[in-house]
Amino acid sequence: MRVIAGKFRSRQLKSLRGTALRPTSDRLRETLFNVIADRVEGSRFLDVFAGTGAVGIEALSRGAREVLFIENHGPAAALIKKNLESLGLRAEARVVALDALRGLQWLAGEAAAEPKDYDIVFLDPPYAAAEDYRRVLLFLGASSLLSEGSLVIAEHQRKFELPKWAGKLERTRVLRQGDAALSFYRCTMKKLADGATAEKT
Repeated sequence: MRVIAGKFRSRQLKSLRGTALRPTSDRLRETLFNVIADRVEGSRFLDVFAGTGAVGIEALSRGAREVLFIENHGPAAALIKKNLESLGLRAEARVVALDALRGLQWLAGEAAAEPKDYDIVFLDPPYAAAEDYRRVLLFLGASSLLSEGSLVIAEHQRKFELPKWAGKLERTRVLRQGDAALSFYRCTMKKLADGATAEKT
């Protein structure tokens, strides 16, 4: 597993042995960042179900000013910290060792005292965890962690369909690659009337 582009291009990242994690493939990560390339530099980036941290670290390599990683699995959270330390990135990043929903709730509580919103959110639950997708998208779609135009991207199985709306999040694109897919949501700050969508290719 490697950093694809940016300041740390081609640097190798540590991973965990076994099947505890399913890292986003290098190919899919490259596709993701090709799509959002013009939005990453200077952004606040949130990596939920962060796993090895490869997506958030890629964002830092490409100029994100701040990345927060949420990862509940203890060895994975420790691994993210090691990868950040190996690249000298601890000052630009934080690792929250909580499950996704509790981590987001904690973050929203922190933002209530010191307002802060995120430009890009990436979430990659275990593919079989359909309820996790729903709960996290609905929480984000109702939270103050996003502002108008903020982007939420969910990685999921190709055959798994995510909702077109989650509160103020509108799905604008689905990009399929191999057995995986990326669903892109934009924060509209206002849910359109039922049935009104802006599905794009």
